[in-house]
Amino acid sequence: MESKSVLQKTTGSLFILGAVAVNIPYTLLISNFNYPDILREPVGTILTRFHEGGVGLIWTWFAFAWTGLPILFGIVLLHKVLEREDRFYLSIGTFSGLVGGIVQIIGLLRWTFVVPILASLYANPSTDLSHKDSVTVIFYTIHQYGGVILGEHIGQIFTIIWMGIISFIMLRSEIFKPWLGWFGFVAGFIYLFAQTELFATVIPNFPVAGEAGLIGSSLWLVWMILLGIFLIRAK
Repeated sequence: MESKSVLQKTTGSLFILGAVAVNIPYTLLISNFNYPDILREPVGTILTRFHEGGVGLIWTWFAFAWTGLPILFGIVLLHKVLEREDRFYLSIGTFSGLVGGIVQIIGLLRWTFVVPILASLYANPSTDLSHKDSVTVIFYTIHQYGGVILGEHIGQIFTIIWMGIISFIMLRSEIFKPWLGWFGFVAGFIYLFAQTELFATVIPNFPVAGEAGLIGSSLWLVWMILLGIFLIRAK
């Protein structure tokens, strides 16, 4: 029983740590890079601002990619905590959560290992207009694949699946209150509407739920913090 209590407390601490830690580089990106609004700016503006951010901005993106790592460990340990309550759906959920987290890390790391090269080429005074056009096309391609496809589509969809399955298990779990499960359903449903922005990048005049991404991701982080608190306090 004592080992199970330690497992629950460790799992809960990892979720709280990950949810809080990821907000530190995110806040720095808002203040230092005007993220995420800058992503709607022309490519030249994005690359110029990125180059002006220097090494500090590169390390901020690196931190943003990896500070969510405790959440991945939490997903694995949560499987051990809940495996007696559900096996089949929990396995699907754990797989989905890990896939979602890993591909989001991969997508974010493009800002550390790919975008700095493009930004340096674009900002170099010796780069002529034709080469800048080539850099622009490359950035668009990398951004759509690494950001839209991997990070925002596959990453968010699989994260929402994990969130939905864990919320379903919460409804009949002795560790959590049912309202936290319903909270997870609502947060995941709102987060799902963030996908409209992705389709709008390739389908003209596609209807967009503008604030769904910010609201959904914020509720997701709150939900994980509450999940962690319940795990730590549960007897």
